[in-house]
Amino acid sequence: MKTSPSKPPSLILDPIQTLSGTVTLPGSKSLSNRILVISMLAEGETRIHNLLDSEDVRYMVEALTALQIPFEENREALEITVQGCGGNIPAEGAELFLGNAGTAMRPLTAALAIGKGRFLLDGVPRMRERPIRDLVDALTQLGVNLRCTEETGCPPVEIHASGIPGGTCHLSGAISSQYLTAVLMAAPYAHNDVRIVIKDKLVSRPYVQMTLNLMDRFGIKVVNDNFQEFHIRGQQCYRTPGKIYVEGDASSASYFLGGAAVTGGKIKVIGCGSDSIQGDAHFAEVLEKMGADVKWEPQAITVQGKPLHGIDVDMNAMPDVGMTLAVIALFAEGPTAIRNIYNWRVKETERIKAVSTELRKLGARVDEGEDYIVVTPPATIHPAAIDTYDDHRMAMAFSLAACGNVPVTINDPHCVVKTFPDYFEVLSTLIAP
Repeated sequence: MKTSPSKPPSLILDPIQTLSGTVTLPGSKSLSNRILVISMLAEGETRIHNLLDSEDVRYMVEALTALQIPFEENREALEITVQGCGGNIPAEGAELFLGNAGTAMRPLTAALAIGKGRFLLDGVPRMRERPIRDLVDALTQLGVNLRCTEETGCPPVEIHASGIPGGTCHLSGAISSQYLTAVLMAAPYAHNDVRIVIKDKLVSRPYVQMTLNLMDRFGIKVVNDNFQEFHIRGQQCYRTPGKIYVEGDASSASYFLGGAAVTGGKIKVIGCGSDSIQGDAHFAEVLEKMGADVKWEPQAITVQGKPLHGIDVDMNAMPDVGMTLAVIALFAEGPTAIRNIYNWRVKETERIKAVSTELRKLGARVDEGEDYIVVTPPATIHPAAIDTYDDHRMAMAFSLAACGNVPVTINDPHCVVKTFPDYFEVLSTLIAP
C-alpha cells in the first residue's frame, strides 16, 4: 500500500490475494458514545475500558469538557474515568460542535434537556443535512423547549433547558433508531413517567436493544412492549456499575470477516462473538448464507472463506454492514439484493447513491430503488479510483474491492478516523504474501 501524491490524498491498494490472521477489534463506536452519555448522567464514578479512540468519540469527550463533567483519561490505555453528575449537569449552557457524529448529536440533544440554560448543538455541513426533526418533535411532546434553528429539520439544534416534564410522545422510528435511543436514555430523569409510542416502523431494532441493555447495566429498567411502546418511570437516576468494558466493534469486524470470505482466507476477530449485544455481529450469519464457514465463540468469530453465491437479504437490522455486503457481492456467483435500507440515504453521505456509483466504476451492474440495491457482479473487477464522500464506511468497505486481482485507489482514506483511525494499517497486517 502506498500513498499517492494526488490531492486530495489517496491510497493505492495493490491486489490482495488472501486475507488471513487474527484481529483484536477496537471498541464499538455505538457503545462508546452511549456509555459516555449514561456515565455522564449517572451517580458515581464509572471507569470505562477499551473506549474507542476515534473522531466521533473525541467529539463526545470534548462535549464532557464543555459541560464541565469531570473525567480522567488515559488514551494510550483506552481508558476513561467519568465522574457522573447524577442528572445535575454542571454547565448552565454551552455551544457544542459535534462534527458528523450522529451518536453524539442525537443522545446529547435529549440529555441536555435535563439541564438548565441554553445549549446549541452543531456540526459539519453534512450534519446540517441529516434529519433530526423526529427527535425534536418527540422531545417537544414531552415538554422540552427546543428547535432546529434554521427550520430545516436538521441541526443546529437550540435547547432552552429546564428539565423534561414527561408524559407521552409519539415518535417516528422509520429514519433512525437513534431518535428512540436518545429519548430512552434521557427519560429516567423526567419529572414524570415517560411513555414512548412508535407511530410507524422501527429501523435498526438491535441498536435499540443495545441501548436497553446498557440502561439495565446502570440500573434502569424499561418496560418494552414488542418495540412498539416503551414505559420509563420518571425521577430515577443511573447508578454506576463501577467499571464497564466496551465490546469490540462488530461493524468494523465485517471488513475483515468479509475479506476472508472472498479470498478463501481464515480470519478470527476478537472482541465480539455469540455474547455480543451488537446486532452487527450477525453479519457473520449473512456470510454463512453466502457459503462461508463460520465458527462462533462468546467473544470471537472466525470465518473461513469459500466460494460465495449471491443472496436476497433484508439488512434493515444492520444497515452499516450492508455496505460491506454490497462490495462482497462483487465476488459472489449471481446477483445480491440488499433490501429495506432507506436510511442509508440519511447517513454520513447518501449511501445508496454513493455505493451504487462506486460499484459501477468497478464494473458491476447496480439496480437501485428507493430502499434497495441489487448488485450483479462483473466478469472481472475493473481498476478504479473510489470516492469516499467523507464517509468512513465507504473507505473501509471498498477496500475489499482490491481482492479482485486489480489495484484499487481509495480517495481520502483519512476519513476512517471517524471510527477506525488505523484501519488500513491493520488490514495490511492480514495480507498473506
